[in-house]
Amino acid sequence: MAMWRAAAGQLLGRALGSRAAHTSAGSKKIVGVFYKAGEYADKNPNFVGCVEGALGIRGWLESKGHRYIVTDDKEGLNSELEKHIEDMHVLITTPFHPAYVSAERIKKAKNLELLLTAGIGSDHIDLPAAAAAGLTVAEVTGSNTVSVAEDELMRILILLRNFLPGYQQVVQGEWNVAGIAYRAYDLEGKTVGTVGAGRIGRLLLQRLKPFNCNLLYHDRLKIDPELEKEIGAKYEEDLDAMLPKCDVIVINTPLTEKTRGMFNKERLAKMKKGVIIVNNARGAIMDTQAVADACASGHVAGYGGDVWFPQPAPKDHPWRYMPNHAMTPHCSGTTIDGQLRYAAGVKEMLDRCFKGEDFPAQNYIVKEGQLASQYQ
Repeated sequence: MAMWRAAAGQLLGRALGSRAAHTSAGSKKIVGVFYKAGEYADKNPNFVGCVEGALGIRGWLESKGHRYIVTDDKEGLNSELEKHIEDMHVLITTPFHPAYVSAERIKKAKNLELLLTAGIGSDHIDLPAAAAAGLTVAEVTGSNTVSVAEDELMRILILLRNFLPGYQQVVQGEWNVAGIAYRAYDLEGKTVGTVGAGRIGRLLLQRLKPFNCNLLYHDRLKIDPELEKEIGAKYEEDLDAMLPKCDVIVINTPLTEKTRGMFNKERLAKMKKGVIIVNNARGAIMDTQAVADACASGHVAGYGGDVWFPQPAPKDHPWRYMPNHAMTPHCSGTTIDGQLRYAAGVKEMLDRCFKGEDFPAQNYIVKEGQLASQYQ
């Protein structure tokens, strides 16, 4: 697509002639927002995705004369992030502890050029506002797709095999096989459908093939025919027609205005009674209360994932207390292996930015005033 073409020597995305990432003399102020590791910071030298690890790029940035501020304090007018909004040039944040970049914050950020997501998924940013302001938004595409796909497979098995009640029995000193076995199933022979078959969705389908499942997928684009044949997955153009066929539904679609709240009470009701749902995509794709109610009624036999809205999830979030869930904090894409990949990707993109070079085309979410196709 023309929107991704780069002219030789062109500065990074000078959308609308204003604030896109570019090369200039002098120091840049770079702000990173990550979760705080505390007592765990020193337990692994490769734990770089936290405040203390700072993506492992502090020395490199400072050796080039740039100022690097790292914090976990991101909410409200008195937060540490807010203090730096007006004069920062680059903001790095992650999906795991997102700094929500609203239109109001973008308006305040007079020097801001570049918004980088250390990981995948930039929906914490008001993308139309970023495009209108001439900002470049990019992420480290592919950095944690394996991490997330593996986690999805794990959650499918945990929920189908009714693993968590068995674990809780052991911790509590109990022994009641019947309390587990009455709702435990094999994965083999089940129909699994993924809503979204991009990088993560395809990896999940590939990993499910050895389990001898019936594999379905819904997406705006079909998988390459050869890969589709190799995996044995069937394309379902109509989402609402696919849902009642599935024993397991996995959400793998980006959060956009089209997908926000798409799994509401009515759509959940179309699913097979006893369905398992796994969502490592974005919490806001689901209607929060509708999911809790469907789990409480038993229509949804189990719901698992690590994405919430907002994040961090408040203590009274209903998903914390609904029955038959396998929820965790947002951690599936921030394994140590994933951290090393997205940290390396951030460093590479910053290096390209300082040199006035374009990023790999697939990393752009907003470039030259246009949104990537998946967010349109």
